[in-house]
Amino acid sequence: MIKLAIPLLHVSSSVAAEEFYCNRLGFRLHFAYRVDEKRADPCFLGLSRDAVWLHVSSFPGDGVAGGVAGLIVDDVDALHAELVAKQVAIALPPTDQTWGNREMYVKDADGNSLRFIQAAAE
Repeated sequence: MIKLAIPLLHVSSSVAAEEFYCNRLGFRLHFAYRVDEKRADPCFLGLSRDAVWLHVSSFPGDGVAGGVAGLIVDDVDALHAELVAKQVAIALPPTDQTWGNREMYVKDADGNSLRFIQAAAE
């Protein structure tokens, strides 16, 4: 039985990624694995916000920059207001999509897209 999927996004700088995901998007750092603790990169980060997990890695071979993660949210407009207050650049403001969802997109410094999705009312 599959219980959980954790998207893995590739970044060039774990320091910049930690600042963006934790300080700007509100994720919490659970772990940071570095082969050499004296160097910031390469690094593998485990992050979460609410019940959602993301893994972010600067290790070669862990994906390529420009990935996409879809994150289901209760209220995309409230999240939009929170992120705007933190001066996060919004790639797509809350938009009613033709397929019924309301979505907002944010990109990190490496072009990874986080798609915050408020599912259509059933």
